[in-house]
Amino acid sequence: KILVVGSGGREHVLGWKLARDACAPDLYFAPGNTGTASLGTNIELSADDLDGLAAWASREKPDLTVIGPEAPLCAGIADRFEERGLRVFGPCAAAARLEGSKAFAKEIMESGGVPTARAARFTDLSDAKDYVRSEGVPIVIKADGLAAGKGVTVCDSVEQADAALDAALTEKVFGEAGASVLVEEFMEGEEASILALVDGTNFVLLASSQDHKRALDGDAGPNTGGMGAYSPAPVVTDELWPIIRNDIVLNTIAELSRRGIAFRGVLYAGLMISDSGPRVVEFNVRFGDPEAQCVIPRMKSDLVPVLNA
Repeated sequence: KILVVGSGGREHVLGWKLARDACAPDLYFAPGNTGTASLGTNIELSADDLDGLAAWASREKPDLTVIGPEAPLCAGIADRFEERGLRVFGPCAAAARLEGSKAFAKEIMESGGVPTARAARFTDLSDAKDYVRSEGVPIVIKADGLAAGKGVTVCDSVEQADAALDAALTEKVFGEAGASVLVEEFMEGEEASILALVDGTNFVLLASSQDHKRALDGDAGPNTGGMGAYSPAPVVTDELWPIIRNDIVLNTIAELSRRGIAFRGVLYAGLMISDSGPRVVEFNVRFGDPEAQCVIPRMKSDLVPVLNA
């Protein structure tokens, strides 16, 4: 008996794969969607209703709960389930800060020796604008918190950077998520997504993928949360896998562990593949959406034993 939390294409493909498992699980989705309704039972609980989900799981006792989206993970849903003795696939709130705070993720990377872009954090508008002028353009402005994949602006001019800073710090278009911002070095190259399944110490890397991030033809528009994906990503060559494994995933898990944080779940590394090798653009703490829809169908093994491990 497995509960899948979420309502997107990611949750549909997780259900599609789980339904084909040798153990033939009974599947429940909260809240699910039209696609998941053909695979199991949709229940009328929002992914953000932590109290309702914990109460349902305490009563119905699923053998495993798989958390799809980031918001409930950052809010501590895995902690709530574990406190009740329920098995849950997804990191605790402390580990989920890797996605919930870009400043925290940058701190982990800098401390752990993980290759990434140079960045500075600001809450003061004037200081941030001064920094942009000292660094020059192109430059990247990122809301520190969760902004549904829309909190990043790649700025080709100082005026564009000023507008992005005004939007976050003055106009509060991202709410609390934009109360602080990262101003980050622009990285030239091609992006790729790597999903690692982690048990706190050991990990397995899944196939590479790449999502379509910028809107409009020729990547001329703003960043989106991703508008489709494909796998594998040819830009991730055989020579890059040891670097991704050791310098990025292993170093990140080790740095978290040094701080007493055990990461269990999916560590999603969004990478920029440049002439100087792979560098981390961002971390997510769950299966990517849309990346999951092209990576998971390629898996030859059953998914339930992996998630349980």
